[in-house]
Amino acid sequence: MILVGTSGWQYRDWRECFYPAKLPQRLWLEHFADRFATVEVNNAFYRLPERDTFVAWRARTPDDFCVAVKMSRYLTHVKRLREPAEPVDRFLGRASGLGDRLGPVLVQLPPNLRADPDALDATLRLFPADVRVAVEARHPSWWSDDTRRVLERRRAALVWADRLSRPVAPLWRTTDFGYLRLHEGRARPWPRYGRAALASWVRRLGETFGDAEPAYVYFNNDPGGAAIVDAVAFAALARRAGLPVSRTPRARPTGVERAGTAPVRESSGPGPAASAT
Repeated sequence: MILVGTSGWQYRDWRECFYPAKLPQRLWLEHFADRFATVEVNNAFYRLPERDTFVAWRARTPDDFCVAVKMSRYLTHVKRLREPAEPVDRFLGRASGLGDRLGPVLVQLPPNLRADPDALDATLRLFPADVRVAVEARHPSWWSDDTRRVLERRRAALVWADRLSRPVAPLWRTTDFGYLRLHEGRARPWPRYGRAALASWVRRLGETFGDAEPAYVYFNNDPGGAAIVDAVAFAALARRAGLPVSRTPRARPTGVERAGTAPVRESSGPGPAASAT
């Protein structure tokens, strides 16, 4: 099952192109969760919400919804993976308020943090076995056999990342789920992705993961509603390739080629498989 969503849902320029003009912002999560089966929460990286916020998100979303949460930068960018026990414990104590809505935890490392497989191992071993963890390493020194062995031993996924329609990390399979982040495409209007780039990622996921293995796909190119349009297009290509995909909105044919102008309506496709949360 490919679970397709976006990195965040609270963007003002999504009003009218995704959210109805008169829909109050306090109801945007419900609107989003009715049309997508997953979302990646980025703001936890900058300021970790209180547990009550996570509990409220669980109450406001359907049973099959899945929330990936980005680890607080206190662990990754301030502590730089040193003394991880307290930051991980605090994060899990709050994010666990999502209950069965909690999806993978995204651990994004700083671009200037050189490889330290031992520190990564010490961090990953603190997560319970039932919590999926995806690691987005960004310094090239991480691309080593030592890193890969740590990820495989701890059953953590190496994030597949794309910028300007090119992979920026090795396409390793290190566990039984995948995690893809699409940051910026090369198509127009910026930062949209072209059909060929999206199709190449559909093919890679289909060749690497089976139907029973979840692959989480999040579009982080939010300006102008590009993430919404590209998520819809990606899901359509995946379905055309015969891959099972979580629900996504169906764009009106007349507006799908222009980011920020494509109103969306009913959902298309099934919800995520039970193993996805």
